[in-house]
Amino acid sequence: MTHTLSTQGLTVGYDGQPLIREITLSLRRGEILSLIGPNGAGKSTILKSLTRHLAPIAGTVYLENDALCGLSPRQIARRLAVVLTERIRPEMMTCYDVVATGRYPYTGHLGTLTAADHAVICRCLDCVRAGDLADRPFACVSDGQRQRIMLARALCQEPEIIVLDEPTSFLDIRHKIELLNILLEMAREKGMTVILSLHEIDLAAKVSDRVMCVQGDRITHLGTPEEIFTPQIIGALYGIEHGSYDVRFGSVELGKPQGTPDTFVLCGGGCGIPVFRQLQRRRIPFYAGVLFDNDMDYAVARPLATRVFVQPAFTSEDARVTQAALEALDACKTLIHSGVPILEGNRACGALLRRALEKGMEIRRNEP
Repeated sequence: MTHTLSTQGLTVGYDGQPLIREITLSLRRGEILSLIGPNGAGKSTILKSLTRHLAPIAGTVYLENDALCGLSPRQIARRLAVVLTERIRPEMMTCYDVVATGRYPYTGHLGTLTAADHAVICRCLDCVRAGDLADRPFACVSDGQRQRIMLARALCQEPEIIVLDEPTSFLDIRHKIELLNILLEMAREKGMTVILSLHEIDLAAKVSDRVMCVQGDRITHLGTPEEIFTPQIIGALYGIEHGSYDVRFGSVELGKPQGTPDTFVLCGGGCGIPVFRQLQRRRIPFYAGVLFDNDMDYAVARPLATRVFVQPAFTSEDARVTQAALEALDACKTLIHSGVPILEGNRACGALLRRALEKGMEIRRNEP
C-alpha cells in the first residue's frame, strides 16, 4: 500500500541546532498517529517539520513519492492540512468565511469561490456538526465551536493528510469526544491520514492506530497502543515517580497514602473504587479485600492501598489469604462496607464483616 507520508533521515530542531535526530516514519492512508510525551518534549517541533512550517535540520519528508521541499505551497495545501495551536483572530469574519479560506488552494488569483466551492464549504460545516454556526461571528463562538470551525477549514482543503497540534487542549470532555469521533470518521470513511499530538493519553489509547513517544531528544517508542500503553513505558516517558499508570483503565493514579492503616475497605465488583479515591484524597491509608485478581476493584486498590488481600480468579476461598485479612482487620478501628454483595463466591468478605460485628468495630457503609 502506498504511504501517504514518510520520512527519511529526518532531524528536527531550531536555528540549526538538532533536537531530535533520525526520525523514521511511514504512514498508510487512513491511519491515525498520535504523538505523546511531556511538555516541551518536541511534539510541536516534529509536527511543524512535517508540514514545512519549520525547516528540517536534515532529512526529507515525503508526501507519497514527492519530497515536501519540492512542492509549492498551493500543491502542499491541496494534499496536507494543518490545525496548529495558534489561535487566529480574524476581524469581521463569520464562521462560514473562515471555513471558506480552506478553498483558496483551488481558486484563481482573485480567490473567487464557485458554486462547487460553496457546496464543499457547506458539506465540511455539516461534517463537523457546525452548520448552525455558519453565520455567527468567528470571534464570538466558544473554544469547542472554534476548534470545529478550524477543522472544517482544514477539511475544505480536501487533503490526504491532516495534522493537528494539541487539538483538544482547550476543549471540555464533550467537545474532546466529538472532535476525536470526527477524526475517526474521516480516517475510516474517507481514508484520510491523521497525525496529532495529545496530552490526554487515555484518549490517545482509544483513537490511535499508532503512537509515537517523544521524550526531549529522542523518539523512545513507536508502535500500536497495545504495545505503547504499559505502566513501564508510560511511567518512564513521563517520569512518574509518585503515582502509577493503569493500562486497563487508561488512567493515572496519584501516590498511595502513607502510614499504618486503621481502616479496612470491604470491596469487590467495582464497589470499592469511589471509596479508594475518597480515602486517597484525604490521605488516609487503608487495607482492601478480599479480592480476586481479575476484579476491577483490584486494579485501583493495588496502587492506592497499603495492602490488598487478593487471590487468583476462579479459585475457591484461600484460607491463608482470609486469615491474613482477618489479622489486618483486627489491627484496624474502622471497616468501610463499600456495598459489595456478600455471596457464596466471596465468603471471605462475609468472614471479615462478621469479625467486625463481633468486635464491635465501627462499620461505615458506602462511603468513608
